[in-house]
Amino acid sequence: MKSFIPVLSSVLLFASCSVNKAATQYETEVWRPAAYALEKNWAALPQQLDPSDEIPQPLLTDYKKDSSVDVFFIHPTTYTGKFHGRWMADLNDEKLNTKTDESSIRFQASVFNEFNVYAPRYQQAHIQSFYTEEKQRGQAALKAAYEDIRTAFLYYLENWNNGKPIILAAHSQGAFHAKYLLREFFEGKPLQEKLVAAYVIGLQVEPDFFSQLPICEDSLQNGCYLGWRTFRRDFEPDYDLSFRRSVVVNPLNWKADTSYAPVQLHKGAILRNFNKVYYKVSDAQVHEDLLWISRPKFPGSRLYKSRNYHIGDINLFYLNIRENLRARVRAFKIKNTGG
Repeated sequence: MKSFIPVLSSVLLFASCSVNKAATQYETEVWRPAAYALEKNWAALPQQLDPSDEIPQPLLTDYKKDSSVDVFFIHPTTYTGKFHGRWMADLNDEKLNTKTDESSIRFQASVFNEFNVYAPRYQQAHIQSFYTEEKQRGQAALKAAYEDIRTAFLYYLENWNNGKPIILAAHSQGAFHAKYLLREFFEGKPLQEKLVAAYVIGLQVEPDFFSQLPICEDSLQNGCYLGWRTFRRDFEPDYDLSFRRSVVVNPLNWKADTSYAPVQLHKGAILRNFNKVYYKVSDAQVHEDLLWISRPKFPGSRLYKSRNYHIGDINLFYLNIRENLRARVRAFKIKNTGG
């Protein structure tokens, strides 16, 4: 799974799976469930000011808050860099928390901030967990990380949701946990009726992972899930075969087929400069288990050599996602309340 970790260019800042030079030396490691009654264990909450509340300047005039809908966001792996044997992140690691906030919370969770954003910190598994030869250790770390997510979600449901519609959103390792959260709490259960949609982005979602939860096949469908993994057109990553099975939805036309979406459908990306919107950056087309795009167009883009755009899965399509959220929420409200 060598292609899982993308190359980060100094020209372009995307927002996940970047390099953490502050990885600490492993001494002892005892996993304990996180306490989600403590606000410090949340990277984003509606009742606190945090990077998820930031709005790119060009979007300020169009911003309107809708507090009748919640977003539960699971951030990607930010515990990366050289592996020293500590499989899980320390919730009290201030440097890591700052890295999470300045990358995925600002550049990804903020996409959803027209609604109430809840994003737990969690004892995320080190990036090594996804491709280590010590598979049992890696799987154990991911399982323990999911227990944090599960605990956070239960606390959120019991204390803050109050029956509101839910958008589930996640990227990369967050998407790994979101799949299991969907299967445990939503699929075939009453909570599925409250699901606006699940944006499970940046990791494979196998076609047979869910038996009842449908894939979103258009821009307005509710109670469904969608996702994609972004690569340069004609590039085939050297993933193991098990990673080459995934459903894909195109974030430019919101279809699950292979129809081509031209660059004119690209609404805008947020890249290195959070307050700069780049319009008509790329086209998009589903290719088997991948989303293929042409080389993104922005100043200096020809210096960006990577063909794996994993770290830009969300912010490359920032405005498309933002507009789609409004459309799905509107459809959900019409269907459930008549407006």
